[in-house]
Amino acid sequence: MKSILLAAALLGAVARLAVAQVAILHIRVVEGEGAVNAAGSHNARPLTVEVTDETGKPVAGASVSFHLPEDGPGGTFGSGLRTDVTVTDAHGRANLHTMLLNRTPGRFAIRIVASKEQARAGMVTFQYIAEPNGAAPAASSSSGHSFLHGPVKWVLIGALAAGAATAGALVANKSGSGAPLSPAATPAAPSSTITIGGPSLTVGKP
Repeated sequence: MKSILLAAALLGAVARLAVAQVAILHIRVVEGEGAVNAAGSHNARPLTVEVTDETGKPVAGASVSFHLPEDGPGGTFGSGLRTDVTVTDAHGRANLHTMLLNRTPGRFAIRIVASKEQARAGMVTFQYIAEPNGAAPAASSSSGHSFLHGPVKWVLIGALAAGAATAGALVANKSGSGAPLSPAATPAAPSSTITIGGPSLTVGKP
């Protein structure tokens, strides 16, 4: 009887452990997404992420690693390496406080990987290194902003307006409802005329 009870207790413990295991992880950036940092300085504000399970419950004790690019805009962590690892707290949050940026302006990616038991999740967040004059990096052309700027814009607008005026004058002259075309708009006559005479045939006496 005791052996049966012991076996039942062991099965119950195994079942509880299986239920307690995390099946799916989710990562969300709480703070630091899109931060603009000064070139050659430490990060402007900490990067904070939250790790939750499939039900949205915070996952404590999850290992979270942060990875910076090997070249281009980026930098190193406090250890001098491009990879840093921390553990989530009771609220499922992990904080990255120290990051030394290099002097290459532009956008850079931070790869984040979280793991707990057999579950893993990954994501990418982006930050920026400002231009030497302190300005934020210019937006990429894919942002959909207009490409017409400065003098080019007004030259194109003037050309379109002139074309529209000429077309309007042609239509008005054709319909007879408007004033005749000015001499400048009237097509010039051909500089020369070619005349082809009819053929002639002369038949002599037999």
